[in-house]
Amino acid sequence: MIEIIPNWHPIFVHFTVGLLSTSIGFFLLAYLVKNQHWREQWLTVAYWNLWLGGGFAVITGVAGWFAFNSVNHDTPSHEAMIEHRNWALVTLGVVIPLALWSWWKYRAGAKVNGLFLGLLLLTGGLLLSTAWHGAELVYRYGLGVKSLPKAEGEGHGHAHADGGGHDHGSDAAPAPNATMVEPPSHDDEHAHDEQQAEPHDPPAKKPPPHVDDPAKPHTH
Repeated sequence: MIEIIPNWHPIFVHFTVGLLSTSIGFFLLAYLVKNQHWREQWLTVAYWNLWLGGGFAVITGVAGWFAFNSVNHDTPSHEAMIEHRNWALVTLGVVIPLALWSWWKYRAGAKVNGLFLGLLLLTGGLLLSTAWHGAELVYRYGLGVKSLPKAEGEGHGHAHADGGGHDHGSDAAPAPNATMVEPPSHDDEHAHDEQQAEPHDPPAKKPPPHVDDPAKPHTH
């Protein structure tokens, strides 16, 4: 089986949310709009999305159970995982009977009544809460997210379309009024090396200061 990081649960859950949300929207349109032509088409779309969404909900629940027992996590994220799991189980417990009931209503030719629509709205609320808690696991606790590799250097820049960029390195940017010292050129380095190589002449010795001999008389 193809390996998906972290697992298959995030893939199936998007189908479940998308299909069930579309189904609820079309059922609402069919209930509110009295145009018979559009109503029949919207009901057909709504039923098919509900049935497909219910099937994907079962697959998503199974994949989520494997994810619950395989993803590495700590104590705070474990509590969040339990909350997400509980919401998912309640949602699944409502979606499956609702999908089966809708199949019976479709076969019997029964109309969409207020009770059925109320259960649909309840399913939408449960689905929204479950998806919210699932997103919290990823974006707040970082579950199933592969960490970025550490940079080998101290920083790296990102070039932008306008030619600018920014640096993530540890060195702070120079102050606006700071004097920028240009690095020495190649010629300056070469001249400096020649000066270091040439020997310097020793300084000339100065004559000792004149000291008068006390034994000799001074001549004026």
